[in-house]
Amino acid sequence: MTTPTSGFQPGDTLTRAQIHPVLGGSGYAGICPAKEKRNVLIFSDSKIGKRYGYHDGWLAEDDDLGPIFTYTGAGKQGDQLLEGGNISILEHAQKGRTLHLFIAVGKVPGSETRTHRYIGKFKVDERKPFEIREAKDELGQDRNVVVFRLRPIGAYIRDASDTLQPAPEARSRFNRTAGRFARATRRQQRQRQPQSDVDQVGATRDDLADTFEEREVAAGETIGQLELSMRNSTTRLTFDLYNKTNNTVYEPTGSAASESITQALAQLLLARRNLRSLTHDQPLHLMVLSPALPREDLRDLLTEHGIGLVYRNDSGGFSEFAGSATASSSAPRSFRCLDCPVPAYQ
Repeated sequence: MTTPTSGFQPGDTLTRAQIHPVLGGSGYAGICPAKEKRNVLIFSDSKIGKRYGYHDGWLAEDDDLGPIFTYTGAGKQGDQLLEGGNISILEHAQKGRTLHLFIAVGKVPGSETRTHRYIGKFKVDERKPFEIREAKDELGQDRNVVVFRLRPIGAYIRDASDTLQPAPEARSRFNRTAGRFARATRRQQRQRQPQSDVDQVGATRDDLADTFEEREVAAGETIGQLELSMRNSTTRLTFDLYNKTNNTVYEPTGSAASESITQALAQLLLARRNLRSLTHDQPLHLMVLSPALPREDLRDLLTEHGIGLVYRNDSGGFSEFAGSATASSSAPRSFRCLDCPVPAYQ
């Protein structure tokens, strides 16, 4: 269900006094649910965002489904949670509400009244509704924030000034808590909605990652999320499982089937390409983490690309497959690592 025509056109510059009587909601919050009008109003302000080290805006590059606008959720202190305005964004479709996006552009001449450009109607990206990133809170403390991925529906306006700037070079950041926080947030989302087959695969993937991280941390390893900004791109890669102790990136899968394994392979190859220019005191290892041992042709495919494999064995533990031999995951790594990059971490 979508909202009837509001009378506003993408590109219109409006005050909140003009917006709220038509679309609903009230006040000056960044996220304004409007139950009676079946809307959720989203206000983006780059000046406020910069105070906390994050930036809303269009990704410079479209994906196969089109453009994406990234919007950081609500919450000024501590980790941002799926509650309040953040839940209203995430569940807008379930509630039959339309997202309306506005961007702050200035003030009414001669007053302190803020003006906002109407960008258009949006929906949350169904494939990947949000990402978890690190940013500062209002006290200057590091915390995890929810970054929503929004797709326009119908007419919209896309100014260059609202588009994020591509990273001039590859950059990476290690966050010890973000991976587990991201999985917990996705789990919370799944609990609030009917489960599909895709959700079940995602649940298996996240449960596998949690179990593996707990095992590695208990063994004294330092595990966290690796966030990678790619050169000349505004798209970021995030890997929930990165072992900082031995410099290993793991890409967990929710299935040992071909689709899951090849998707994980593609992500790891992107990581290899974009980490090539960075430095670290150890070689980088790239590993697929699977809930079961994949079939032989998929194992051979990983070996051909220098990608290792860790899988859940019949006893419930983890084993590492290397080439034609299987070794315990505590054994020295013996798989080939072709053109391994070596990253640096902020």
